[in-house]
Amino acid sequence: MFSSGNVTVYVANMDRAVRFYTEVLGLRLAYRFGDHWASVELGKGLTIGLHPASAESPAGRRGSMAIGLELSGVSIHEAMRRLEQNGVRFEGTVNEGKSGSFVGFRDPDGNQLYLAELNWSHVNQGEGRYQNV
Repeated sequence: MFSSGNVTVYVANMDRAVRFYTEVLGLRLAYRFGDHWASVELGKGLTIGLHPASAESPAGRRGSMAIGLELSGVSIHEAMRRLEQNGVRFEGTVNEGKSGSFVGFRDPDGNQLYLAELNWSHVNQGEGRYQNV
């Protein structure tokens, strides 16, 4: 029934948002329609749609969503070091638990994102199958 999907993030400044998601985080710009929409893509199927904010959908509403970026081939500490060199400021320290290690940060509009270094031996004990490619 469904072929794909995306998370829409409302942003105050399209140029600034596209620069952050592509140049700072290193995601791929799939397409952009001026200041009306941009799609950035990450690996195995996450598309983030950037859309101008409005009175009904303001940018950076804290606590309403978070985007997790799963790491592959690099530790969470190495990823943090690389992103800090690009100006990312992390919130707090790495939270290490049974399912993995996590640390949060925000985009220029205050939207919550986090890095996830998953512990697959624990994650695979759950029901279903996670898309570990």
